[in-house]
Amino acid sequence: MAGVKNLGHANIRVRDVERSEKFYTEVLGLHVVQRRGKTVFLSAREHSHELAIGAMGDDVLEPDETRIGTNHFAWEVESFDQLQEMVHHLNSKGVDILRSRSNNFSTGLYFNDPDGNGLEIYYEDLEAFRSQPWEGKYPRQLEGLLH
Repeated sequence: MAGVKNLGHANIRVRDVERSEKFYTEVLGLHVVQRRGKTVFLSAREHSHELAIGAMGDDVLEPDETRIGTNHFAWEVESFDQLQEMVHHLNSKGVDILRSRSNNFSTGLYFNDPDGNGLEIYYEDLEAFRSQPWEGKYPRQLEGLLH
């Protein structure tokens, strides 16, 4: 059976594309690859895009946790130290970190973009993943979590 290679990109709807572009560039460090009409394409690497954001206007409904849909999408960092730096960066940008989570081989942070779209930033130790069960806690603790 043929299979997929990896998840290529996410495409989300936002109220104000300029506000969201500012969030994703200043908070997550993405760069704009292209703008087409009411859509902005952003990337974290040399790639066509990992994220497309499209403007819907101010009068659309909020995301609703009680309906079927996306819970969150996740951005991976290269090291635990980079994840720790993101805690401080998110705090400095006034982003409300909703919660953190951990298992034996990974740890992550959950927060929302300005429109309530769920996001995660995480670090995963692939060597530990290959050799340890999911249950348990990551051996290092993130500092500076405000909740």
